[in-house]
Amino acid sequence: METNTLQRIIEFADLAHGDQLRKFTGERYIVHPVRVMETCRQYSNDPAVLTAALLHDVLEDTSVSRDDMSAFLYTLLSADIANEAVALVVELTDIFTRKNYPRMNRRQRRQHEFERLARASSKAQTIKYADLIDNCLDIVQNDPDFARVFLGESGKLLSMMNRGDHGLRALADETIRAGRALLKKRPV
Repeated sequence: METNTLQRIIEFADLAHGDQLRKFTGERYIVHPVRVMETCRQYSNDPAVLTAALLHDVLEDTSVSRDDMSAFLYTLLSADIANEAVALVVELTDIFTRKNYPRMNRRQRRQHEFERLARASSKAQTIKYADLIDNCLDIVQNDPDFARVFLGESGKLLSMMNRGDHGLRALADETIRAGRALLKKRPV
């Protein structure tokens, strides 16, 4: 995939995320999807995967619609690749949110998401592995209390998702294990 095309998708995602910042570092939010994409790129050169990795949080966290995303991607990519990328982003977008399911607690919502993601395509799961890796590293380093919950959830999700790239899945598993080991060394 051309560097110029990736750069334009990064700019679109950055603009979509606007003033959003990473919770712990204060960095512009775009650093996270770029890291997710770079991790995916070590395992896949599929343009739909790289595009979706950059855009994986846009529908969930911004006002950009699926149609807006499609219209933008049609200017850069073939219709087939653009459609596949959007479909991957849709697969990765949480459905069981507090807003959509206010009567469910976090554990119930997460369980439904895990079951949904367990049925996701291999490409969506590959992106999710990279997302877990980046979020685990960030959360373990910056919020040890929540990290215990997050690593438990991530481990459970990973045990249910086995269709993505096996090498990247192994790295996600290793990252979760390393995070748990690091937390054990820290005082509670």
